[in-house]
Amino acid sequence: MKKILLLISGSVFAMAAIAQNTYTLDKNHARLSFSVLHFGISHIEGIFKTFDATFVSSKEDFSNAQIEMKADVNSINTEVEMRDADLRDNWFETKKFPSLVFQSSSFKKVSGNNYILNGNITMHGVTKPITFNVVFNGKGQNPTTKKYSYGFTITGKLNRIDFGIGKESLPTDVGYEIELKSNVEFNIN
Repeated sequence: MKKILLLISGSVFAMAAIAQNTYTLDKNHARLSFSVLHFGISHIEGIFKTFDATFVSSKEDFSNAQIEMKADVNSINTEVEMRDADLRDNWFETKKFPSLVFQSSSFKKVSGNNYILNGNITMHGVTKPITFNVVFNGKGQNPTTKKYSYGFTITGKLNRIDFGIGKESLPTDVGYEIELKSNVEFNIN
């Protein structure tokens, strides 16, 4: 009987040691932005004002993290309403495809605080693999709640034509390559 109790308590201890931590996005300290070359001379920048993400990991170095993100494409904002309406209606066709979704497949530590995040991104009804570079900026304790926040900078690129977004015009009109950047903080539950 003692052996069974020791085995059970050992299993419970092992399960607690590898417990999954779920981190939630601190929306007050998060930004999802993009940039595209216009006429080959300047970058037009924008953000998605409404998005959410979850981050789940059982390892202290996050090397087994699973990440999901969903953005409301109707919240696109380049600070020019006419352009935003064109992007929503004609480029992204948000009535048919209102969401942009990312689902990770791996999160691997490269060195120090640098990681490679692989996964699939779905937008405009098309799903494609994508790779992001991630920097873990560190953690800080909130003096009010005494909980920790974890900060990350995420960067990557995609080709809008791969997702059927916009026309295949001259690349000097509106560039094909879209630069993606996100600065986020996650709080542990």
